[in-house]
Amino acid sequence: MDSFDKFRFSTIAKMLVYSALTVFSTLSLSAVSCAQEETAQETPANVGPSGLPLPRFVSIKPARVNVRVGPGRNYTVVFSYQKQGLPVEITQEYDQWRKIRDSDGDEGWVYQSLLSGHRTAMITPWQKDKSKLAPMRQEPSENAPLAAELEPGVIGTIHKCDGKWCELNINHTRGYVAQDQLWGAYPGEKVKD
Repeated sequence: MDSFDKFRFSTIAKMLVYSALTVFSTLSLSAVSCAQEETAQETPANVGPSGLPLPRFVSIKPARVNVRVGPGRNYTVVFSYQKQGLPVEITQEYDQWRKIRDSDGDEGWVYQSLLSGHRTAMITPWQKDKSKLAPMRQEPSENAPLAAELEPGVIGTIHKCDGKWCELNINHTRGYVAQDQLWGAYPGEKVKD
């Protein structure tokens, strides 16, 4: 083999190696891209740093909670909640702090340990006419007998929701309230015991 043949052979070999590397690189990038797409599809878009969904409903744990203008103890207290079990919605997370919103739309930051995953709901807080009562039924049906009639602002413990009705316990009375009459469960949301 003369030097020209060696040159031609080494050039062809290099071209084959470069072609193989190009094909391998393209396939590897495609595999990585597909894996990233699959991971992105498996992870819900609205998940906070805690790994829990955002927004989500929780309740106030202690009898008194200071709500701050920002996520930290150095931020000013703008108001306080003095109702244990009050349902609030977490809309943001920052480190151990949670931005919450109440049924009136008031927002602020609280330390996460002051919140509970225990689900509660408030009856028709948007209802300005306090004499207009919401029916609590004995069964999850419009035609079921009444278990109680509830004033706007009453708070109960959620046992479960099927997307249309929530089973609540309010002052030792258990019954069903239409889900669209509650602040504390999203429309169509299913909550399990």
